[in-house]
Amino acid sequence: MKKTCLFLLSKLLFSFGLLAQPADTGTYRSRKLQLDEVNLVSSYYKQDGDNSAVTGGVGTEKLTDFSNQFEFVFHQYNRKGRRVNWEAGLGVDYYTSASSDKINPYSISSASSRDLRIYPSVVRETVNDSTGYSLQTGISYSHESDYRSHGILAGWGWQSQDRNTRVSARLRVYFDQVKIILPIELRTLETGGLPDAPNQYDYPWRRRHTWQGTFAWSAIVHKRLQWSATVDPSFQSGFLGLPFHRIYFTNGVLSTEKLPRNRFKLPLGFRASWFAGDKFIVRPFYRFYLDDWGMRAHTAEMELTVKLTPFLSVSPFGRLHHQSGIRYFAGYREHDSKEAFYSSNFDLSGFSSFFSGMGLRYHPMNGLLGDKRFPTLEIRYGHYSRSNGLAADILSIFLAFRPKG
Repeated sequence: MKKTCLFLLSKLLFSFGLLAQPADTGTYRSRKLQLDEVNLVSSYYKQDGDNSAVTGGVGTEKLTDFSNQFEFVFHQYNRKGRRVNWEAGLGVDYYTSASSDKINPYSISSASSRDLRIYPSVVRETVNDSTGYSLQTGISYSHESDYRSHGILAGWGWQSQDRNTRVSARLRVYFDQVKIILPIELRTLETGGLPDAPNQYDYPWRRRHTWQGTFAWSAIVHKRLQWSATVDPSFQSGFLGLPFHRIYFTNGVLSTEKLPRNRFKLPLGFRASWFAGDKFIVRPFYRFYLDDWGMRAHTAEMELTVKLTPFLSVSPFGRLHHQSGIRYFAGYREHDSKEAFYSSNFDLSGFSSFFSGMGLRYHPMNGLLGDKRFPTLEIRYGHYSRSNGLAADILSIFLAFRPKG
């Protein structure tokens, strides 16, 4: 499968290369790679609830996550005079999870109670200014103790000469591996050791593939209105559950989550920006989601940006979400052992949620503390609550650096 995907990607890139025409430019442009910007997003996330899938749909969902993402943006010009943009990203997340610690409830603090995730990525975009066409390719990787992911990206875009209309298409493919870590009471020598031999586990791995497309169309209707529409179909195959999610059947038998090996998802989204005068920007958003596991979801969001001064703005926002559960979901001791598929993961259940908060953006004329190399600082806070009791808070900080000021 991986070789076939790489072959198709190479054919796609070669085809785009044949269709593109050299830019007619008589001016020399340096081919030296130049750093344009560095962006840092740092966030702290905290949640709690009482529907942990690790313990069969009941028990603590307490979790904290500290995330840092760095983005480096470069540009250069190739031999044909086309602009080449590079984006190199690096993310590092550290989280602690009381629910994951219950994979082995007999330990004081197991290795599953905390983890580190590292995820680098590189994206290359070639832009032909004379035709408006662009081509993207990229690779990504993600690693944590029980999960690995390799990703590739191919994308195409077109922008009108007046820059008022843009159409784009992307395909991302992820090749993932999941470590089969069972709840400790279900382990055997065949599934990764015995409970009384904690240092002799040799967990097997299972594969998961994801094909994710993105089709977008955006336009500037006039100076006060912009809008965009997106379609993001995806298809997953392989091991789609998590091996340490317990299932307690009505007859008291214990097992682990079992889900179909294929899943098709189709989100449809619409976003707009209305510039209502010089001080207000209204940003509505709506998304409809469906999949072949029976879930249907509606998400509506509204954000209002208010310019308090030419350099300072605030953005209150609110997002309402409602979804139906998949047909394979049931709570603690509600599944029949004769069912073909089963899950007690409340992320897959029916619920309503509300997320609200405020953003603060500071963009002074002379940069932060008088240094134009640091033009922007943004702070956002949000509170999330679900109808099933889960609650979470997130605080994030965005800082931009421009080496040329």
